[in-house]
Amino acid sequence: MHGYRRAFRMAGSGPVLLLIHGIGDDSSTWGPVLDDLARDHTVLAPDLLGHGGSDKPRGDYSIGAYANGMRDLLSVLDIDRATLVGHSLGGGVAMQFAYQYPERTERLVLIGAGGVAQAVTPALRAASLPFADLVLPMLRWPGVRFQTELVLRTLQALDTSLGRDAEDLVRLVDALPDATSRSAFLRTLRAVVDWRGQVVTMLDRCYLTAGMPTLLVWGADDLVVPVEHGRTAHEAMPESRLEVFERAGHFPFHSHPQRFLGVLREFLADTEPAHWSPAEWRELLRTGRAKAPDDEPAPAAAPPPAWEIPEARSGTLAGRNGYGR
Repeated sequence: MHGYRRAFRMAGSGPVLLLIHGIGDDSSTWGPVLDDLARDHTVLAPDLLGHGGSDKPRGDYSIGAYANGMRDLLSVLDIDRATLVGHSLGGGVAMQFAYQYPERTERLVLIGAGGVAQAVTPALRAASLPFADLVLPMLRWPGVRFQTELVLRTLQALDTSLGRDAEDLVRLVDALPDATSRSAFLRTLRAVVDWRGQVVTMLDRCYLTAGMPTLLVWGADDLVVPVEHGRTAHEAMPESRLEVFERAGHFPFHSHPQRFLGVLREFLADTEPAHWSPAEWRELLRTGRAKAPDDEPAPAAAPPPAWEIPEARSGTLAGRNGYGR
């Protein structure tokens, strides 16, 4: 598409699930759940531009650009609508997609999603700094690579919170084998994180999920995007569901795949796909509430809660690059 190779995995038949991975990851992250979901769904899991088997050009790696890329991929594959399942950065992309293309979004499932509040792991803050271009290549040095893995495995053996994600953190380090991959990773990271933390927030437009079935899944021990972000998003999103997985970190669908499948399947079975007309979307934007039937007054919607959270005041929903500035 647009001259660039876009890799993806696709399996099954039925209603479409679009699975969007996080930063530094790729579509293989959905391995523990993809085959099961493909039994009764069309499952589409792309490698975002700059990740996995997709090309890694010097280009736009903003949240908005990723959402547009998802729209274009669905169009090329002749898919009109989908339920979006986004992990970490992919959760932010899913939110942006739903904001830009509500008529193509049936449901939202956000797993340890970025873009709620400012806090984020110090490792990502450090990686956003200018000197990271010089430091990241050191992770490939044999001694450093071995020591990094040794520390993570030790934390895993000690049953610490960080150890919950040891396997995945080692895998993400190995996903940056060359300068092109590292450059794409840093461009993506710096579009959403700086030294102070996340520079985007979706809080001031969470009211737009009124009428959009939304499921939030978080690990209780998530050190990358703390579980408090999930609780904040749950309060801001009308009628959303929040599932917190105990003894899980940033990858709850890895540490507890069967529970995740059960929660997701229950959500899919209990909810009907959203259907937005242009008139309904205009009404929601103008009044802050969904259009009600003629014989039923529209319920008052709670105002967007961004003013209650200091870090959410720093910008629009997308801050610099996304969430529909």
